[in-house]
Amino acid sequence: MKKLFQFFLILSVILLGIGFWGYSKIQSLINEPVNVQADQLLTLERGTTGQKLFTLLEQENIITNHPLFPWLLKLQTQLNNVKAGTYSLNGITTLGELLRLLNTGKEAQFSLRFTEGETWRQVKQSLLHAPHLTSELKDKTEEEIFTQFNALLPEWNAVNEWKTLDGWIYPDTYNYTPYSTDTALLKRAIEKMVKILNKAWQTRDEGLPLKNPYEMLILASIVEKESSIATERGKIASVFLNRLRVNMKLQTDPTVIYGMGENYTGNLRKKDLETPTPYNTYVIDGLPPTPIAMPSEESLMAVAKPEKTDFLYFVADGSGGHKFTRNLNEHNRAVQEYLRWLRQNKVQ
Repeated sequence: MKKLFQFFLILSVILLGIGFWGYSKIQSLINEPVNVQADQLLTLERGTTGQKLFTLLEQENIITNHPLFPWLLKLQTQLNNVKAGTYSLNGITTLGELLRLLNTGKEAQFSLRFTEGETWRQVKQSLLHAPHLTSELKDKTEEEIFTQFNALLPEWNAVNEWKTLDGWIYPDTYNYTPYSTDTALLKRAIEKMVKILNKAWQTRDEGLPLKNPYEMLILASIVEKESSIATERGKIASVFLNRLRVNMKLQTDPTVIYGMGENYTGNLRKKDLETPTPYNTYVIDGLPPTPIAMPSEESLMAVAKPEKTDFLYFVADGSGGHKFTRNLNEHNRAVQEYLRWLRQNKVQ
């Protein structure tokens, strides 16, 4: 009996030693390095179990020769609650860091910026080149895309027969997770523009010569293109609104350029100002038929609550801003001053 007891004691010590060694080995996996690239993404599907995760990590060559990995998840149950999603592995160096990340559910985030003053053509290019954004709109025409989102637009937009997305996309930075769709992102941008436009219209000053919110959107897009200095938006809006009140043509170059489309090569000539298009405000009366760019909230509010002025003209002053004047004689003098500035600074 004594020998049998000694045998079992020795066996227990051996098994305990093996168990402790195995436990230590499993625990040490947490600090094992993983093979990841700086820009690597890892996608977990719903229902990913410990064994499925092990298989996935081996298939992606993130871990190699780690048969004890499933035991690690059994011992460290707090690391075995991985959540579905797509994760950025940037900065991950150990298996423990990887598992903790997969348990957070914090998916990789990317961002896309739509800039004030951009056109739909520029926005679409940004969507097409956005990393890890699934394209559903690539092969659709602008009219098809407009029709797809038409339900998001207010009922009064029925007056618009041009079916253009220009003006309807709010310029902002939009975050998205990998494999989100351009449709979903664009929907957010349109909904935000509708919300901000409605706010500007509802809080507008009384007596503005604008029939509906769409005309406000059109004029705000012009103000956006004409405003190189943010503090001038209110004055620029006042000029155009004053002109609309007295039935003067708006005579603004950005509308002419927009109407020229691909024919514009960077140089606006006199004959371009005289060539009729639906957007040539040197020829047409009133506003062009659609916005010419994506206006910011600041431009919308500048139209909704413009500065109170009697200005009817403005011209560049050489410092990045404009000289505002009340009549043609003052305007002509301001133009001559600007031309002198150009000659003195040898600006072509």
